[in-house]
Amino acid sequence: MSQKRTVAGVLGGLFGLVGLSVLAGILVTVLVTPAVTVTSSAATRAITLFEDLPSALTIDKISLPSTLYYQNPTTHQEVVLAKFYDQNRSPVKWGQIAPVMYDAILSSEDKRFYEHGGVDPVGTTSALISNITGRSSRGGSSISQQYVKNVLIQQCDWNATGNSVDAANRCWQQAAGVTGTAGIQRKIQEMRYAIALEQKYSKNEILLGYLNIALFGGTTYGINAAAKYYFGVPASKLTLARAAILAGMVQNPNTYRIDLPGGTATVNGKAVNGKNDKIALVQVGDHYDMVDPASAPKDAVKITGYSLTKQRELYVLGQMLKDGKITQKQYNDAAIAPIVPKITQPSFGCAYSVAPYYCQYVRNTILADKAFGATATDRGRMLQKGGLKVYTTLDPRVQKAAQDAQDAYVPTHVSYMRLGSTSVSLQSTTGRVLAIAQNTKYSDTSNKDGYQTVIYAGDAKNGASGGFNAGSTFKLFTLLTWLKDGHPLNEIVNGNHQSFFRWHDSCLPRGRLIEPTGYQPGNFQHEAGRFGTPLEFTKISLNSGFWAMAHELDLCEIGKTAASLGVTLGDGAPIPLSTSGGKSSPGGYPSPYEVLGSDNVSPLAMAAAYATIANKGIHCQPKVIDRVTDAGGTPLPIPKTTCTQVIAPKIAATAAYALKGPMSPGGTGALGNPNDGTELIGKTGTHQSFETWLDTSSTAVTTANWVGAWGGISSDTNSAPRMDLHYYRGTLLWNIRYALAHDIQGAIDKWYPGGSFPPPDPKLTGVGQKSVPNVVGMSVGDAIQALLKAGFGWVISAPVSSGLPAGTIAQQDPAPGVTSAGRRVTISPSDGSGAASGGGGNGNGSGNGGNSSPSPSPSPSGTGDGHGHGHGGGHG
Repeated sequence: MSQKRTVAGVLGGLFGLVGLSVLAGILVTVLVTPAVTVTSSAATRAITLFEDLPSALTIDKISLPSTLYYQNPTTHQEVVLAKFYDQNRSPVKWGQIAPVMYDAILSSEDKRFYEHGGVDPVGTTSALISNITGRSSRGGSSISQQYVKNVLIQQCDWNATGNSVDAANRCWQQAAGVTGTAGIQRKIQEMRYAIALEQKYSKNEILLGYLNIALFGGTTYGINAAAKYYFGVPASKLTLARAAILAGMVQNPNTYRIDLPGGTATVNGKAVNGKNDKIALVQVGDHYDMVDPASAPKDAVKITGYSLTKQRELYVLGQMLKDGKITQKQYNDAAIAPIVPKITQPSFGCAYSVAPYYCQYVRNTILADKAFGATATDRGRMLQKGGLKVYTTLDPRVQKAAQDAQDAYVPTHVSYMRLGSTSVSLQSTTGRVLAIAQNTKYSDTSNKDGYQTVIYAGDAKNGASGGFNAGSTFKLFTLLTWLKDGHPLNEIVNGNHQSFFRWHDSCLPRGRLIEPTGYQPGNFQHEAGRFGTPLEFTKISLNSGFWAMAHELDLCEIGKTAASLGVTLGDGAPIPLSTSGGKSSPGGYPSPYEVLGSDNVSPLAMAAAYATIANKGIHCQPKVIDRVTDAGGTPLPIPKTTCTQVIAPKIAATAAYALKGPMSPGGTGALGNPNDGTELIGKTGTHQSFETWLDTSSTAVTTANWVGAWGGISSDTNSAPRMDLHYYRGTLLWNIRYALAHDIQGAIDKWYPGGSFPPPDPKLTGVGQKSVPNVVGMSVGDAIQALLKAGFGWVISAPVSSGLPAGTIAQQDPAPGVTSAGRRVTISPSDGSGAASGGGGNGNGSGNGGNSSPSPSPSPSGTGDGHGHGHGGGHG
């Protein structure tokens, strides 16, 4: 006959049933009809229902820290640069955990672990009673069940959708268990998974998996991370006392953690479980009990610190003693020892890195690139949880040299301006970024002076920086376009101060750009312009010379040259000179001032541009990541970068020939040359005395150095602090760039020896030929304008006797035709005297006219004057 049985009766008879599946079946029956008659047929149906539950638990996507590495160039070992994680975990293998840790966790959590089939009837029954009677979810689950629960929680972290935090919390509550019916449902499914788990994995695999996944308080997960964090040792070096403390934590990790000296819990309004807790221990038989320190007997052992954790530790030690895992002496020694944590903060984020700004650039690259996920959320999750192993291009030697130079020559901050400085180096032939150094201290929490998270070397996308006015470093693109257009380096150009109102710009609808102001760029130290060659102009960085060169070119082609070398505005928009300037051009309307460096660009982009010249015209996009693997070592896609021939090798070689000038004696960058025998190219740049540059390169490595006012300057440039008026440690701020380049390039040359640059193209180093216009018969003014327009200088001689009206040009030398480009043409005005009377003749008026004249004596050439204020351009 069937018998009516209460819930308590059902639970009391559970042990008479055969097998764990029967136990689970009865639990299902209790769930469905918690207080009904239980018959053998009901039990059978319950078993069937239980076995129909999902049993395949996928154990994957455990949350693991992602690690950035750099290679030690001496040992070739991979060294940790930084770690990112939501859960600090470092999984270990079986032999990497001290045996005493296994003993401690088994005695305290599941002493029958090696005997049951995944579910411990005794512990499960105890937990079930708590849930059915409405008390909070309690322990009693086997280690296999606890492992299942932790795996489900891990899946919550990965699979939550919508609001990730709220969704993960809801999922966690479902996986971790609640009171009442829902708690029983969770427990039954947990049991089903646990039983299936033990049919697939060995006991040791499950136990190891549990210790690697369990929470030990805060963001510390897994036994190895816990041992390192709380005690500064790996899991293999845990002692008995420390193992007992950690084993005790798993029941209530955030209560029993020992990294909060002020306490982890509150009792009667008072914080407890802190380092100052008073503890009194009294031995009772073979174990110690904690008693009230105020009324403790005289023979009590009195210690201090973490009372709740100590009480839990005593429980673990007592279970180990009871199970015969430790001796009485071992128990006594551990029981009376105070808890003394040795908190070892894990390396987290870039603040702990040897190269924090480089580290942050790599992090930003990962978060911005779809190689690591389709959405920003996906990429962030992958970095924080995915266990990525990211092998960077950082060279610690170059990084240290660059940072040492920044620390030595540039203050972190000054009172009179927002002073910034950066040095970024990359391999010319690969684009591998070797170092990013900065004058400020890295912090993502402090807003104090001298602290910064913005990466000055980067752009808005990967550095949160809008870039800086390029100044004369931008002249590189005019030089290259000049050579691409067939002009030689030694062509003579009128580099006097000139106003150009019309410019050729094929990007614009009408093919021309109007500059109505007639702006004339000033030169360094108010130097007057001159006739000269692009080779000379490059060495001394003559603004008026490059202004004239650009006027002979297509501004659009200058912009396209810059774009082909990877240069954009700091916000990622295209260089305006390369656009049509319409509403669809995010960079704004093009301007001739850009040829002198008015655009904001990133130091890294400029380094890559100059590296292109050093690499024979092949532009390699900068890269900070060599390779990436998942946690298991499987290679993953990385951000795509390319190396592309964008400048003809002969043109690149000829540009390099010109760019040696600034680094040679008398050049604007000579002070930055370490003069160690390495051939260097380079270019200086300034912007209105508020920003300074020096970009240098051997054939092996290119470095861009920038020092200036970070965050822009006041529109009132007259009141803004100037780099040429302030000193630091005896060095004018204007000159810091030289010290940086000298030390950094000198160090680089030792580790990355540079070779010789290829010879220039002979066709591009000659003088060149141009057609001289015929100016005879023109007024002096018109003749000068015609010669200037054709690219020739002029010299006015003394007037000569001529039948042409006085003041008009009677003679010119050289005569009209083809001659050396840019040479000066001597023009001789007529004195208006007419032809002399004829000599002896036959009376018919014929004879030799008096048409001789003295040799012309040169007068000063047209060298004009005028300085003007810069419209964003720069000089050397």
